[in-house]
Amino acid sequence: MIILAGLFFIIGIALFVGGSWLILLHGSFYYCIAGLMLIAVSLLLRNRNVLANFIYALLLCGTLIWSVNETGMNWWPLATRMGLFLVLAIPLILSAMLKYRRRSGWLILLPVWLATAVVSVSPIFMTNPSTLEGQLSREISVANADLGGVNPDDWEAYGRSNLGQRFSPLNQITPDNADQLELAWQYQTGDLKGPNDVGETTYEDTPIKVGNSLYVCTPHNWVIALNADTGEEQWVYDAKVPEDSQRQHQTCRGVAYLPPTDKNLPNDVQQSTLSSETLNPILCDAQLFLPTSDARLVAIDPTTGARCANFANQGELDLMHNMPFTQSGYYYSTSPPLIAGGLVIVSGSVNDNYDINSPSGVIRAYDVKTGELKWNWDSGHPDETLPIGEGEVYATSSPNSWSVASADEKLGLVYFPMGNRTPDQLGIYRSPAEEKYATSVVALDLSTGNVAWVQQFVHHDLWDMDTPAQPSLLDLKTESGTQPALVVPTKQGDIYVLNRATGDPIFPITEETAPQGAIPGDFTAATQPTSALSFKPDPLKENEMWGATLIDQLMCRIQFKQLRYEGRYTPPSEQGTLIYPGNFGVFNWGSIAVDPKRQQLFGMPLYLAFVSTLVPKNGLDLTSANKGEQGVNSNEGADYAVELKPFLSPLGIPCQQPPWGYVAGVDLKTGKTAWKHQNGTIEDMTPLKLPIEMGVPGIGGPIITDGGVVFMAASVDNYLRAYDMSNGHELWKGRLPAGGQATPMTYLNSNGEQMVVQVAGGHGSIGTTIGDYVVAYKLNNKLSTK
Repeated sequence: MIILAGLFFIIGIALFVGGSWLILLHGSFYYCIAGLMLIAVSLLLRNRNVLANFIYALLLCGTLIWSVNETGMNWWPLATRMGLFLVLAIPLILSAMLKYRRRSGWLILLPVWLATAVVSVSPIFMTNPSTLEGQLSREISVANADLGGVNPDDWEAYGRSNLGQRFSPLNQITPDNADQLELAWQYQTGDLKGPNDVGETTYEDTPIKVGNSLYVCTPHNWVIALNADTGEEQWVYDAKVPEDSQRQHQTCRGVAYLPPTDKNLPNDVQQSTLSSETLNPILCDAQLFLPTSDARLVAIDPTTGARCANFANQGELDLMHNMPFTQSGYYYSTSPPLIAGGLVIVSGSVNDNYDINSPSGVIRAYDVKTGELKWNWDSGHPDETLPIGEGEVYATSSPNSWSVASADEKLGLVYFPMGNRTPDQLGIYRSPAEEKYATSVVALDLSTGNVAWVQQFVHHDLWDMDTPAQPSLLDLKTESGTQPALVVPTKQGDIYVLNRATGDPIFPITEETAPQGAIPGDFTAATQPTSALSFKPDPLKENEMWGATLIDQLMCRIQFKQLRYEGRYTPPSEQGTLIYPGNFGVFNWGSIAVDPKRQQLFGMPLYLAFVSTLVPKNGLDLTSANKGEQGVNSNEGADYAVELKPFLSPLGIPCQQPPWGYVAGVDLKTGKTAWKHQNGTIEDMTPLKLPIEMGVPGIGGPIITDGGVVFMAASVDNYLRAYDMSNGHELWKGRLPAGGQATPMTYLNSNGEQMVVQVAGGHGSIGTTIGDYVVAYKLNNKLSTK
């Protein structure tokens, strides 16, 4: 009894002290009161006073009433509020039962029994208010939808085609047979995260498939050709990228493919296994383009893996040419280039918050055969698109485009999602031109690089809300007729639907009042745009703070009250600002997928808050800074460093209550969300491997098939899932050997079988299982027919 009383006393003191602190921050009184009641229970237990049971029963009942009042009948918020007290009730009841052995004595326990029973059965009545049940039609709206001109059996670009739809016309796998998918083959690349690699070493590749060859790139910029039927290795090209601790990312999202001029030339590898290292550069017709993390663009022969001697310098182009600053590791391309109109168009990633004097975010178009520079568009000098001259340099630190671009060759336009100028949280270094093009989508003339139109998504971005995703292009039925549409999701949760010829909004864009009060010398925009189609979250409130126990939930409430937070677009501050949605974004590079035939959209909204703190330098020791996007970054040349981190409890779990991740389906003809479900389990987030569905974070993207099935991994549990596009219900899941933080793809093999391929190698910044796998699934042989 003394031990039990001591436990109650320690917990009571923790709740009382923390609760008193929270009251001083103008927060809830509950924790302080609960702490006092636990202290009273502890003192009564020491004296073996029966009143301990009555006070504890009162605490249980009061906690239930308080919890329901704060959260409604929502399971996870209630579980963490009630769980600790239910566990503590067990030894209290057992100790009292040992003391009161006669039946009449057990009546003393009646209040605790009743309170415990009420709390225990409450899950029966709980609801999930975040879920939306609905239905999307399977009827075809556009019979001859433009799918980008790709062979139906293939997947020739990151988004399958330059339209970026992530839609395949294959329909062999359907909601009726998807549960019959099984492993077809598995391949390991041999490229694993090393001890000296940067934290965000990630396997984000979406393979491409041409003919009977599958082309994969790995985090350290190897390109591997596999037999699309069997997964057998055909050749490996190693770009020999050196280690560099100053890179923020070590990844490759994909390679780009240039078809042969002579369509009759074979695209398949005839040799069994080739080593590109033993091959001299050769003249190439078809080409693969690999961007490397040491700022090169490499052209490779798809048949042999040899470099293409006709492109640039024996197949290699140095992307650091004409850069104003050339710090090692500060500039590189993580996404595949865009091939259109006889050009290979390259953009790149610039390290966030390392130095105000960094390389340019210029977008450059080269002759796809020779590597000759044809035009350059630099958002710092947006009207100067003629090829830069020898000895000239691009604009310093200008906004970049690190994600994947799209193209409409019929309109002669290419579309780039734009990021921000570094430093992301300090706006005092930006020119008017950079202000105009940052955090936007820009349409450029394919032949000249001149700006056709621009649509900005954040004014004077101080939150690292780069436009992260490839735009998806489709012809959309609207009340005013069919329009050439561009659909692009954003980190802040809006999905913009624009006329891709003019940039005019198809779904209305309005301006909403934004919080004010930047640091001295900077400013905040008075309003910020928002789209009529949006998954932006409601502002966070104190009662939405969460934790595995009542104590770390209390600590999250204290953190919440200490941070500056006035809703979306609260400016960064020395105090520390809560950024919600956070830097991971509601949507990220995985983008969305669209069905151009049925005019529908599938997305994976994510909700995680971050904390952004401006740190005055004043002689601050920054020798341990610059270890990635998260943590402290030095902003060399600026008066402030910046610290970015997820908003987590002391136990390392999100401070905001779940669900954190969803899947959702939208009717693009109306802009209405038809269904929305929480997605994923905590199976790989805890040592106990509990497959509890909570709606977990994820990073990656979906694909849609004409069979009405969506495929996506992405979530922090190691599964590839199949969903019914019409209602979002999970049809099947396949266990992956590592984290699947990449977008899958699908194709038809030479036997007429539809294959679904997912790379599984994990993601360094979210801690999923590291690996080097390429995994292929198909229907069992009895169901798989051409």
